[in-house]
Amino acid sequence: MSPRVPRPPGPPVPAEMLDELAEWVAIPSVSCDPERAPDVARSARWLTDALRRTGFPYATTWETRGLPAVHGCWPAADPDAPVLLVYSHHDVHAADPGEWTVTAPFRPLLLDGRCYGRGASDAKGQILAHLWALRAHVTGAAPAVTVKYLIEGEEETGSAHLADLLADHAGELAADVVMVSDTMLWSLGRPAVCTAVRGSVTATLTVRGAHRDLHSGAVSGAASNAAAELCRLVAALHDRRGRITLPGFYDPVAAPGPDPAAPPDGLAVDEGAWLADTGTFGAGGEAGFTLAERLWTRPSAEVARLTAGPAGRPALGLLPARATAELLVRLVPEQRADQVAGQLRAWLAAHRRPGYHYRLDVPPTRSDPYRTPPGHPALAALDRGVGHAYGAPVRHIGNGGAAPAAQLARACGAPVLFFGTGLPTDRWHGPDERTDTDALRLGIGALARFLHELPVRPDAPG
Repeated sequence: MSPRVPRPPGPPVPAEMLDELAEWVAIPSVSCDPERAPDVARSARWLTDALRRTGFPYATTWETRGLPAVHGCWPAADPDAPVLLVYSHHDVHAADPGEWTVTAPFRPLLLDGRCYGRGASDAKGQILAHLWALRAHVTGAAPAVTVKYLIEGEEETGSAHLADLLADHAGELAADVVMVSDTMLWSLGRPAVCTAVRGSVTATLTVRGAHRDLHSGAVSGAASNAAAELCRLVAALHDRRGRITLPGFYDPVAAPGPDPAAPPDGLAVDEGAWLADTGTFGAGGEAGFTLAERLWTRPSAEVARLTAGPAGRPALGLLPARATAELLVRLVPEQRADQVAGQLRAWLAAHRRPGYHYRLDVPPTRSDPYRTPPGHPALAALDRGVGHAYGAPVRHIGNGGAAPAAQLARACGAPVLFFGTGLPTDRWHGPDERTDTDALRLGIGALARFLHELPVRPDAPG
């Protein structure tokens, strides 16, 4: 899990690619900020032009009721060749310039083999690795497989219109294999392919204890305290062993035991390196499981934000009428997001107390967990591509984040693979986000080889 291992040798990333990455990262395509909507549209146009420069005969921007997506298609010369659909996103997470120390979020900087800037790793660098892999792969007029792109502009805000895109453009997005390019590598020295991602359910829990904020000198000790009640509920999400207390939550979860997404021998997560890489003070979570199992193969429930009382005003003497918590639940097979949403509501109903009003909002933008079918020929082709680039055997790992993999698999009727160029040290969603140019280089090599391998062994055992 640590980058402190030898890196496979190879030529540097082409300067043209780093110039392209810097140009794109400089576009502040922050999807959660309505004032940045023109920048998200500009980012979509930039990518559309980049697809055309790469050689895509068809590339366009798809408008939605929200922010635009980008679609491209480059048909193979052989009409019977497999069709690969690559999914990712061009929008980026919000950034506070005051927290960045190396450079400003949208002023990309190349330093010590890393490109710094918001979106450099999540996920603009990953998308450009695909484009440069195509340029390396195509030696004639067309790739060996038909390559399609779906790059949405709302992933960082929950992909509110992804379902509409998949339904409205079902014919254009039909594929034999889908690849999600919004994930992380194991490290630069130990090649591993992600084969499973957790699902996610988000929720906003609001507690009210009064019609308006109160002066504590008048009511303290007798009035309902919304903030204290919210803290009680948040604490009740887990028992003393770190297990989530939603009713029926663990019923479909597999009993502890060997898991295909668990790290194999030689890839156990080093806790000290993980703490250093992530900047975390301590490793907690469900008792009785390794750090890798808690990250990849066990569900989790997190509090993403707590708010109470008016912002920007002194809190002394105030009893807030309302308090809010934003929750994130991550799921593993065989859990389903809709069932967990119902379990959240049942859990709240069991914990209500007189003297408070409660509200739980669970948006429909949720995702089921997904696992790539083991032994699928396309997975074998990816393994060969990654192994060729790294010059070492490939292992399979899980990923603790979520992706719309199950949604894409259902919509396309195709298996989903995962391959990205992110690293645990890339600081996604944090200050000083960066991408490692060696990760881009290895990703380009792996993807170019994968495109070569995908059509040549369709009869591999599955």
